[in-house]
Amino acid sequence: MDTHAVHLPVERVDEALSITPQLGADDMHAAAAAGYRSIVNNRPDFEGGRAQPRSAELEAAARAAGLHYRHLPVPPSGHSDADARRMADLVDSLPKPVLAFCRTGRRSAALYQKGRSAG
Repeated sequence: MDTHAVHLPVERVDEALSITPQLGADDMHAAAAAGYRSIVNNRPDFEGGRAQPRSAELEAAARAAGLHYRHLPVPPSGHSDADARRMADLVDSLPKPVLAFCRTGRRSAALYQKGRSAG
């Protein structure tokens, strides 16, 4: 997989999941070209203000690029066990590899790892 096709820092968590900071609609074709098959967005809409791309816009771009897309909005702190389980379940059920994002990528990784350890 060519992770350099995505113009943001990508970190591999495990064979199923990689994380990255905020993606934009223009990044979806690059993610698909890099070999990702699914996108998980962990940012609530407008968490970063009006300039942040909305989930509906990102979903349309992801689907146009041939990617599966899921929105699991979770606030930056206070991740619940239920949120973590949903994240792990999403990664398990989506076509792999999955690329998840939030503001920095850390929340996505923490959710997934917490959900895995609780599983």
